[in-house]
Amino acid sequence: MPTSNSHTSADGGHDSHNGSNENTALLPSFLRGEVEHEGESGRHGFHPRHFISVTYKSSNIVSQYVNLLWPFVPLAIIFRYALPNHPLLIFGFAYIAMIPSANLLGFAGQEFAKKMPKVAGTLIETTFGSLVEIILFVVLIVKHREPGEGEDEGNGDEGNLIPIIQAAILGSILTNLLLCLGLCFFVGGLRKTTQKFHSAISETGNGLLLVAAFGLLIPSAFYSALKGETTLEKGSLGFVIFKDRFTPDTLQRDILKISQVTSVVLIIAFGCYLLYNAKSQHSVFHEVIERDEHGDLDREEDQARMRYTGTETTVAILISLTLATLLLIYLVEQIEAVVHSGVPDQFLGLILLPLVEKAAEHLTAIDEAYDGVINVALFHCLGPSIQTALFNGPLVVIVGWILGKPMDLNFEIFMIVLVVLGILVVGNFLRDGESNWLEGALLVIVYVIIAIASWYYPNPDVATSNGLEGMVALAGPKHVTIDKTLLNELLRMVNSDA
Repeated sequence: MPTSNSHTSADGGHDSHNGSNENTALLPSFLRGEVEHEGESGRHGFHPRHFISVTYKSSNIVSQYVNLLWPFVPLAIIFRYALPNHPLLIFGFAYIAMIPSANLLGFAGQEFAKKMPKVAGTLIETTFGSLVEIILFVVLIVKHREPGEGEDEGNGDEGNLIPIIQAAILGSILTNLLLCLGLCFFVGGLRKTTQKFHSAISETGNGLLLVAAFGLLIPSAFYSALKGETTLEKGSLGFVIFKDRFTPDTLQRDILKISQVTSVVLIIAFGCYLLYNAKSQHSVFHEVIERDEHGDLDREEDQARMRYTGTETTVAILISLTLATLLLIYLVEQIEAVVHSGVPDQFLGLILLPLVEKAAEHLTAIDEAYDGVINVALFHCLGPSIQTALFNGPLVVIVGWILGKPMDLNFEIFMIVLVVLGILVVGNFLRDGESNWLEGALLVIVYVIIAIASWYYPNPDVATSNGLEGMVALAGPKHVTIDKTLLNELLRMVNSDA
C-alpha cells in the first residue's frame, strides 16, 4: 500500500535513495535547519524595551562593559557645538564615543549574519565590521586639501590627509594581524593550552594577504627605484630645476596611474575571494565554521540570549551608521589640531585610528577565541585584513580618482616593510595549524614595538623617505625644511655652472 510504504520510508530508515525526505537526520540537516533558526528572535516588529535590553546585553560580557561608554556619544555631539574652540576635548570624546557606536554596528552585523548561511553570514559580519573603516577613509579623502586649497597660513601640508589615510590602511592590516590575532591566541591559550585551526582558513587567508602586500608594495617600490633618476641643472633664475622629461611631476603622475589601475585589479581579486567563499557555502569552509560553533564552550548561553527582530536589526544598523559617520567627521575635523599638539601623523594613522575603527571586530574575535571558536576568530582577524588590503584601501583610491584627489598607494617604505614583515611573521605562526598563549604574546609585543617606532617616525613634511618635495621646493611660496648638507651641495652646483 502506498501509505504504508511512505510511513515505513520515514520511520524505518529505508529512504536512503530519497534524499529529499525532511525527516532524514543526516549531516545536511543542520546545514539547512539551524542556519535559518539560529538567529530567530521569536518576535516581530520593533519593541523599544526589548531593543534596549538586547542592545545592552549585546553578544558578550566585554561588549556589555563597552556599552557603559554610551554617555560619551551625546557628550561628544554637545561639545562639538558648545565648545568649538577645544579641539582636543572634542577629539577625545568623539574617539571614545566611536567605541560603543562601532560595537553596536558590529553586534547588529552579527545579528543579521546569524539569519544567513554560515559562510555568507561570517562574510557579512566582517563587512559590517569594516563599514566604519570605509566611512573613515571616505571622510578623510573628502576632507583632504591640496596645498593652496582654502588655506591661508601655515605650512603646505595643512589639510593634506593622504599620509594619514595611507598610514591608516596599513595600520588596519597590522592591527588585525598582530594585535587582534595576538590577543585571540593569548586569550584562547589561557583557557585551552593549545588551540588547533583548519589549514583551509589560515592558508587561504595568508596567501591572499601576500598577494595584497605585493600589490600595495609595487607603487612604493616603483617610486623608490626611479626617484633618483632625474638630473639637475641651473635655471635662468639660479634655482635648481629638472631638465629631463622624466620629472618628479611625471613620476608622480605615473605612480597615481599605477595606483589607480592596481586598485581596480585588487578589487577584482577581492571579488574572486568573495566568489570562492560563496561557492564554499556547503564545503570545507562551511563545515569548519559549523564544527567550531558546535564546539563553542558558551553555545547554550548564546542560544538562550535574546535577539533582535529583523526590524530591530535594521534600526540598529541605521542608528550605528549615522552615529559612526557623525563621530568620524568630528574626529577628522580635529586631526590637524591633534597633530599640532604633538601627536605624529604616522602614529595617528597607523595606531590610533585603526584601534577605534576596528574595536567591534576585535571584541568579537577575542570573545570567540576565548570560547574556543578559534577558526571563526581567525576568520574575523584575517577577513578584515584581506578586505582592507583588497577592497577598502583600493576603494579610497578610486573615490579619490572620482573626486580629483591624488590618492595613491605610494606608501612610506618604512610602513610597507612593516606590513610585509608582519604578514610573514603571522604566516609562520599559522603554518603548524595550532596556537598557544606564547605565540599570542609575541605578536602583541611586535605590535607594541611598531607603535613605539611610529611615535618617533617624523611627519611627512619633515622627512619623506619616498618624496622629493624638500629637494625641489626652493622657489615655493611656503617655508620648507631642507638638510644643510644638501643645500650646500645644491649651491655648489649652481656656483660651478655660473
